[in-house]
Amino acid sequence: MNTLDVVSPLTAYRQAIDQHGFVADAAQWQAVQQLEACHQALHRQFDPLSPPRGVYLWGPVGRGKTWLMDRFHHSLRIPARRQHFHHFMRWVHRRLFQLTGTPDPLQALAGELAAEVRVLCFDELFVSDIGDAMLLGPLLQAIFAAGVTVVATSNQPPEQLYADGFNRERLLPAIAAIQRHMQALAVDGGQDHRLHPGAQQPRYWVAEPASSSALHTLFDRLSAGQPLSTAPIELGRRHIAAVQHSSTVVWCRYAELCEQPLSAFDFIALCDRFSAILLGEVPRLGGQQRAAKIARGTEDGSQRVVAGDRQLPALAAHDDSVRRFIALVDECYDRRVPLYLEAAVPLEELYTEGYLEFPFRRTLSRLREMQLARFGDSCG
Repeated sequence: MNTLDVVSPLTAYRQAIDQHGFVADAAQWQAVQQLEACHQALHRQFDPLSPPRGVYLWGPVGRGKTWLMDRFHHSLRIPARRQHFHHFMRWVHRRLFQLTGTPDPLQALAGELAAEVRVLCFDELFVSDIGDAMLLGPLLQAIFAAGVTVVATSNQPPEQLYADGFNRERLLPAIAAIQRHMQALAVDGGQDHRLHPGAQQPRYWVAEPASSSALHTLFDRLSAGQPLSTAPIELGRRHIAAVQHSSTVVWCRYAELCEQPLSAFDFIALCDRFSAILLGEVPRLGGQQRAAKIARGTEDGSQRVVAGDRQLPALAAHDDSVRRFIALVDECYDRRVPLYLEAAVPLEELYTEGYLEFPFRRTLSRLREMQLARFGDSCG
């Protein structure tokens, strides 16, 4: 990076308004001032025992939180890492497994991070998994104690993270650490900036009965001149059925990518390999929630040892696959890989009712932005 091109967060924001048509936003102005203060503090004399306080930007989708954080990260002249939060947590789980047998592995991991970077930037800090909830408190405490400053974006204020989660009290130390070591700021200027400016380029179609798939013509155009195959694609040790694929484009059905036991790691590998992804036969994803309950216990012969019951969230029929769909959209969005969809219903009707309605708002906003020409221009 040419240091002459690096400008502070405040300068970058002013340039965006003066030169690139950005509309001044009071909430963004407050956020960028806090990022500027953090930036200036980080570039003064470094004291590992008293690192600058980080920043936690939260608010509805499309308010510019990620853009602001990325300008902050780009402005740093000190070692820093920028990651989507779920990528970071998967790295943490993998690294902790590798550190099995190490005394206090969290301290070892935090020490490794502190030796590598002074700043961690997390996009989309969101907790939905009990494993992450249990780990996050001691993890953040160790990272902060090691002298690392954290800047993050989220759709929720710290006190609402994992609000309805099972054993939510296990996350409270993480919330306390965030509130102690980060300045939380609401970023809500009242409009979704992802929707403008920009020319439209549809990447979402409603399937027409008795007509050929719109994805067929699209696949032919995007794969022109490349060898084609209908063989399953390999992702690590998995074989995923595909309608067709070329060296740069893959076309799959929703059932093949979202109703199979795939993980975020598989979607990372998919975006590593292909520059455009086509997903067909997407059903209406929302639906009426159904009560669910798990009885936890063991039975051994005539003796039953009851460990206790717990009520699970009421899920709709497709919600397990919807979690994977959300992860797929997140990965494509973060990597700027265009995702082309053909679905049974219009985009605004894709998920209108269910337990995942809140996290799906971010997904819907991202899918809307994917309908603009500026998203992934190189892939058409």
